[in-house]
Amino acid sequence: MFSQISNLLKLRIGVIMMFTALTAMVVTPGQQPGGFEVFVLAFAVLISAGSAGAFNQYFEVDLDRKMPRTCNRPFVTGYFHKGPLWLGIILLLLMVGVASSALVLNEMAALFIFLGAFFYAVVYTVWLKRRSWMNIVIGGASGSFAVLAGAAAVDPSLSPVPIMLALVLFFWTPSHFWSLAIAKHKDYARAGVPMLPVVLGNKRTAVVVMANTLILVGISVLPFFYGLSWIYLASALVGGGYFIFHNYLMILDPSPKVAMKSFFASLLQLVLLLVGAVLDVYLLG
Repeated sequence: MFSQISNLLKLRIGVIMMFTALTAMVVTPGQQPGGFEVFVLAFAVLISAGSAGAFNQYFEVDLDRKMPRTCNRPFVTGYFHKGPLWLGIILLLLMVGVASSALVLNEMAALFIFLGAFFYAVVYTVWLKRRSWMNIVIGGASGSFAVLAGAAAVDPSLSPVPIMLALVLFFWTPSHFWSLAIAKHKDYARAGVPMLPVVLGNKRTAVVVMANTLILVGISVLPFFYGLSWIYLASALVGGGYFIFHNYLMILDPSPKVAMKSFFASLLQLVLLLVGAVLDVYLLG
């Protein structure tokens, strides 16, 4: 049961969003929230992201059924049955996440948490995914809102560093997801989803990924000039360099195997960046 719920709520994505929010909270100058406020932030981001992930699966059963990567999702297999009850549960999760953050944190944090779920569920899933290759670019802004929510929990006016980290998430998402889309090109083509590799082909998409990653890495070093120190900078450069290297390999050979290595390199790049930011504040801040 837990594995099915985890799958439905896309908890792996939710955990990433939660840690980006907590990192933004840590690096934002100001009075840090207490333990209960930190818990509420983490909880609100996690269940709000989960509600968006569940709605994504509720809405896309027809697509998920056509792709080996997603054909084991619980609405496809029949483990859970679509119906008004599930829509109510999904809405309730979002309401609890937004309301708890509004009551315990502040209205701006709640707004950003809502926008993160809204962009993933409505802008990406309903509006863009089946219509435009820009789907993951615009819809991927949902990750940026998690960063802004964490920062707003400390300072609703938002300081430069968390804004830069939000931009990092904005540019990270296409490079991360397009690497996966190259690896799963046939799946998306079979389902009729206009992901960039389906529109441009794997080779040209790999070049676009490299260009996007170069922008991403360039932005990722900017917080060094706004207060973070060499620990963060080293993490940004090492992780960014590793990701760029795998993007280069993907240009040379845009095969599924190499593309998956680029996909996992993007995860390592993000983890190094977040850990470096937290260590920078706690060790040298």
